[in-house]
Amino acid sequence: MTSDRGWAAARVERAHFGFLTDGRAIDAITLRNRAGTTLRAITWGGIITSLMTRDRSGALGDIVLGFDTLEAYLGDSSYFGAIIGRYGNRIANGRFTLDGVAYELAQNNGANHLHGGLRGFDKVVWSARTFEREDAGGVELSYVSAAGEEGYPGKLDVAVTYTLDDRDALTVDYLATTDAPTVVNLTQHSYFNLGRPGTDVLGHELTIDASAMIPVNAELIPTGEIAPVAGTAFDFRAATPIGARIEAPEQQLIVAGGYDHTFVLDGRAGLTRAAFVREPERGRTMEVATTEPGVQLYSGNFLDGLTRGKNGVVYPKRGGFCLETQHFPDSPNQPRFPTTVLRPGERYQSRTVFRFGAA
Repeated sequence: MTSDRGWAAARVERAHFGFLTDGRAIDAITLRNRAGTTLRAITWGGIITSLMTRDRSGALGDIVLGFDTLEAYLGDSSYFGAIIGRYGNRIANGRFTLDGVAYELAQNNGANHLHGGLRGFDKVVWSARTFEREDAGGVELSYVSAAGEEGYPGKLDVAVTYTLDDRDALTVDYLATTDAPTVVNLTQHSYFNLGRPGTDVLGHELTIDASAMIPVNAELIPTGEIAPVAGTAFDFRAATPIGARIEAPEQQLIVAGGYDHTFVLDGRAGLTRAAFVREPERGRTMEVATTEPGVQLYSGNFLDGLTRGKNGVVYPKRGGFCLETQHFPDSPNQPRFPTTVLRPGERYQSRTVFRFGAA
C-alpha cells in the first residue's frame, strides 16, 4: 500500500510465534502505522505482546508488559495483554441465577470466579483475519465458546478486532452473539508502563472521569454500594500520580493492597473519554475512551518482583497498571448494577479506543 507521501510499507504482517504442546501453531500479527507505532498480538489468548510508541524525543519504546516466548505466556497467570471473557473481573462464589436457573462456574480465585475461569478466553486459540485500509491496519480475532464452557450457558460467538490507525489510535471492538440467555463482560488486560521497563508506575499522572467507584470486600467482591470518590484516595478527577495516595490508610486500599477497583464513569453517552495518563519523564501519554460504564484501575499490586519479562527485564511490584474498560464486577448477582445479560437475537457490542501521544 502506498500514499501520496510516498509511504510504502506493510501495515499488517503475520508470522509464526510458537507451538502449543498439542502441536497447534500460534501466529503473531504485527500492525504498523505511518508514525512507526507498532502493535504485535498473538492468536493465543488474543494477547498484545508488544506496543511500541514514541516518547517526546521521538524514540520508540515498548509500553506493555509481557514475554518473549509462547512458553512463558503458557506458564503465567498474570493475564498480560490478554482478551478476558466470558466474564471479566469477579463473580461471587462462582454462582449466578438467570431466568430462574442457577449456574455454577469455576472458583479460580479463592471461592470466587475470575476472568472467565480456569480456561477463559486468555487460554484459547483465536482465529485471525487481517485487513488493511488506507489509514489503518487490523486483525479480527474470533472464537466460538461452546455452551457449557466453564459453566456458562449458551453458545457464544465472539469477535474482537484490533485496529491501529495513522492517528496513533488503537481501537478495540468487541462483538458477541448467543443462542441462549447468558452473561457477557469482555475486556482487554494489557499492563501499561509508559516510562522505562522494570520501573514502577507510581509517578504516572492519571485522570479518571469518574465521580464514583465500587467498594469491595476482603475478597474483592463488590459490596453493592456505589460510593463517591470526593475526599478519598480514589479521586482522580484531576491529574494525580498513581502513587500519590496509594499508601493512604483507607480501608479500600488496604483490602486490595492498592488500587484494584472499578470506577463508575461519568457522562455515558456513546464513546466517551474515561481516562488520561501522562508519564512525566519521557512524556508519553495515553487517552482511553469507551462505550462501557466502568473502568477497572489495577495498580499491579500482585506483581512480585520475580517475574522476568521481555528482554530479561524483571517486573517489580506496581511495575504496570491496567485500565480495563468493562461492566461492573459481579453484575449477575447485583441487581443495582447495569445488566450483563445477553439474549438470542441481541448483539453484545462494545468499543474502547486507546490514543497515544507525547507531551
